Amino acid sequence: MEERDIYRLVEEWDVKFIRLQFIDILGVNKNVAISLEELPRALAGEVMFDGSSIEGFARIQESDMYLRPDLDSFAIFPWRPRPGAVARLICDVYTPRGEPFPGCPRYILRKVIKEAADMGFSLEAGPEPEFFLFQLGEKGEPTTITNDQGSYFDLAPSDQGEDARRDIVLHLEEMGFSVESSHHEVAPGQHEIDFKYAPALKTADNIGTFRLVTKIVAKKHGLHATFMPKPMHGIAGSGMHIHQSLCKNGENVFFDPESKDGLSDIARYYTGGILRHARGFTAITNPLINSYKRLVSGFEAPIYVSWSEANRSALIRIPAARGNGTRLELRNPDPSANPYLALAVTLKSGLEGIREKIDPGPQTFNNIFTMTQEEKRKCGIQELPRSLEEALNCLEQDELVCSALGDHVLERFIDAKRIEIAQYREVVHDWERDRYLQTY
Repeated sequence: MEERDIYRLVEEWDVKFIRLQFIDILGVNKNVAISLEELPRALAGEVMFDGSSIEGFARIQESDMYLRPDLDSFAIFPWRPRPGAVARLICDVYTPRGEPFPGCPRYILRKVIKEAADMGFSLEAGPEPEFFLFQLGEKGEPTTITNDQGSYFDLAPSDQGEDARRDIVLHLEEMGFSVESSHHEVAPGQHEIDFKYAPALKTADNIGTFRLVTKIVAKKHGLHATFMPKPMHGIAGSGMHIHQSLCKNGENVFFDPESKDGLSDIARYYTGGILRHARGFTAITNPLINSYKRLVSGFEAPIYVSWSEANRSALIRIPAARGNGTRLELRNPDPSANPYLALAVTLKSGLEGIREKIDPGPQTFNNIFTMTQEEKRKCGIQELPRSLEEALNCLEQDELVCSALGDHVLERFIDAKRIEIAQYREVVHDWERDRYLQTY
């Protein structure tokens, strides 16, 4: 898009307000709303905000930040009244010196995308985000009461969320998404909407937009949508598997028709790089204390660092499709992750795998959950971190992942998460009262 296209669309849709959106280091959507009169300043990158008020952004003495909109991200919010429409532009964050802000997650991903481009590659990614729909309480507060008792691929009347899911899909399509499928997931009240793969930056933008749209539409249906990885004990948690493939000159370089399994050496090396750094980037792909209550045995969430073409207990699965559909599926990320940072660290890991020709080792065909410790040791299978604290320790020890994030994001992210852990430790939880109050 060019500026004249933006002005034309603004006139056609009778746009009165524009939201300049960005995502903070912790993956939370933020925005500055402007009136139509401010659009010329916005397009010139002259709209400023106080970065010191955003988690992990800037200190008081360096608080002024500027938003530079990506014109290709222009979209109308379909749930807002028309005429008098509301549009949005996703922005990159810049310093007053006109330099990319090192704490901008979009900039972090852009840097790794450029690194891939310098090697001749572009990353295509497709996410599979899951979420829960819960009923609201009398005062409009979210509960953990699901609105159905449906299970995998169920239809109404078991699936009571299909109307909300349908409206989410329709709104996404109005905003330019290509939605591939939507369905009820395994747990009661759990759903999944998959949208078509796209270049990495576009995919990260789409994930942020998807989370926003899902929450807004759910509320209009009297429900609360949550991307919390494990909102309830004893049932499956919500993941966000990310399918990835590399392209060169428009061709999928993960595919090799001459190899026995159709996988190229590049695909194997990329897989090897991700496996090498999986423990190091888990704090980014699974950033909440609650994330590690999903990464446990018994619910098909991966906890072992391995790969396979057929084994869903492995961290990386290679789907059966070949040709342009050849890809790997990284199964540990969850939908609370900052999409820009998650794609940046996984792409960076895969690129190292290609540069250093990292062998991913043999595939794991047996169910890892049923293997003994000795069998896993002989196969060289490591476990993902079991807690956010362990994941942060692994992150700090992984030089490559740290370099992908940069000093600013790394320091702020770790500081925020250490505070989160300290606060969690101080709280007395229901489990403790149920277990100890009467006995002791």
